[in-house]
Amino acid sequence: MTADPRSAVDARADFRDVETWVFDLDNTLYPARHDLWGQIDARMKAYITDLLGITPEEAFVLQKDYYRRYGTSLRGLMLEHGIDTAAFLAHVHDVDLAGLDPSPRLAAAIEALPGRKLVYTNGSERHARNVLEKLGMGGHFAAVHDIVAAEFHPKPTEEAYLRFLRAHGVEAPRAAMFEDLARNLEVPHRLGMATVLVVPPGERIEARESWEFEGREAAYVDHVTEDLAGFLEQVATV
Repeated sequence: MTADPRSAVDARADFRDVETWVFDLDNTLYPARHDLWGQIDARMKAYITDLLGITPEEAFVLQKDYYRRYGTSLRGLMLEHGIDTAAFLAHVHDVDLAGLDPSPRLAAAIEALPGRKLVYTNGSERHARNVLEKLGMGGHFAAVHDIVAAEFHPKPTEEAYLRFLRAHGVEAPRAAMFEDLARNLEVPHRLGMATVLVVPPGERIEARESWEFEGREAAYVDHVTEDLAGFLEQVATV
C-alpha cells in the first residue's frame, strides 16, 4: 500500500482542540491479522444457519446482505426475524482471545492523550472489555458505548452517532474518531469530528468484503494511518 498524504498530522485536523478521543474496537485497536472478526463472522453464520434452518452458504449471503444494508447483521435479524438480541451477542462474541497479544506501545500512546478516551463499537460491551483487558488497555477508557447502549442503532447511521454524542456529552467539533471502515467516518466528519482511518499494513482485500474498502479516498477521511500507535505519538506532540 502506498503512503497516503493524509497520514501525516497536519493542519487539516487540529488535534490540539480535541477533548474526546473515540476509538472503534475490532480491527482498529488491534490489527485485523489477529482475525477475531473471522471468528465472529463464522459464529454469526452458524447462528443464522441454525436459526433459519438454511444452508451455511445461504446464511452467509443473508448475513452479509444485512450487514451492508442495516449496518450490522444483528440489526437486520432484529428487523426481519425478531431475534433474541442477548442470545445472539452472547453466541457470536464467544471467541478465543488466546492469539491476541498485549499492545503496550499503543496502550501508552492512548494513555498519553489529553482528555477522555471512549470506545464506540457495534459489538457488545462484554466483548469490548474482554478485548481491552487482553490488549492491556482495560483502564484506559472512560466508557464503552456498545450496540446495546445505542439501543441497537448501529454505525454508520446518523441516529447512532447522535445517540452516542448525547449519551456521553461529547462536543463533535472537539472530538476525534478512529475507525477501520471509511463509511463509519462520513457522519462523524459531517458533525465536525476529526476522522482517522486505521488501515493495517499488508491488509489483504480478499479477507474482507470488497465494499468495506469503499470511501477510503473520500473527503470525509481526514487522515489515514497504518500505524495507530505511531500516529497517536505524533498527535501528542502537536
